[in-house]
Amino acid sequence: MDSPPIRVLIVDDDALVRSGLSMMLAGADDLRVVGDAADGAEAVPAVNEHRPDVVLMDIRMPRMDGLAATELLCARRDPPEIILLTTFDTDDHILRAMRAGASGFLLKHTPPPEIIQAIRQVAAGEPMLSPAVLRKMMSFVADAGADPRKARARELLERLSEGERAVAVRVGQGKTNSEIGRELSLSVATVKAYVSRLLTKLGLNNRVQVALLVSDADLGG
Repeated sequence: MDSPPIRVLIVDDDALVRSGLSMMLAGADDLRVVGDAADGAEAVPAVNEHRPDVVLMDIRMPRMDGLAATELLCARRDPPEIILLTTFDTDDHILRAMRAGASGFLLKHTPPPEIIQAIRQVAAGEPMLSPAVLRKMMSFVADAGADPRKARARELLERLSEGERAVAVRVGQGKTNSEIGRELSLSVATVKAYVSRLLTKLGLNNRVQVALLVSDADLGG
């Protein structure tokens, strides 16, 4: 039996952008746009109503911006995956979004096939960042130098078993489950189990937050 389509909610204050994204996603048989919202304040009740798997979220919006809405949604017990779309790529936006729990960060001029692939990827539990954004994010964290987060990050990672910590470090290096499995001689299913356990122990939502924690702890090299 075919899998059900991935349910997508679009949040943007520009009606033309919402319409354009809806038409673009309609061309993918495995995606279904279930609703839209005009700002972050509308996004929260829209998620309650439509129960999307993935939210495409603009950053710059009136009343409540996409970063604040992402923080609210990711604090829920069972949050949707969130991809932030923006015309900006400032370090502050990237870091705040990733620390909040966003699963992806794409510029609005990203080609449609890449946006569709990003939705599929985060729905499957794999965060999506363009290589340029990932390099910028990690470089910014590294350039921060001595940071009070470092000791806290290392303290959190000490809660992990040796195997979980080895997996966490490789997640921080941006490696996929299959790459981690090959390096550690583990099956992909075992790697997934490790990732699930370490997310629970660390109180994190996704792999991007693990990568940031590893970078904070200066263990990603």
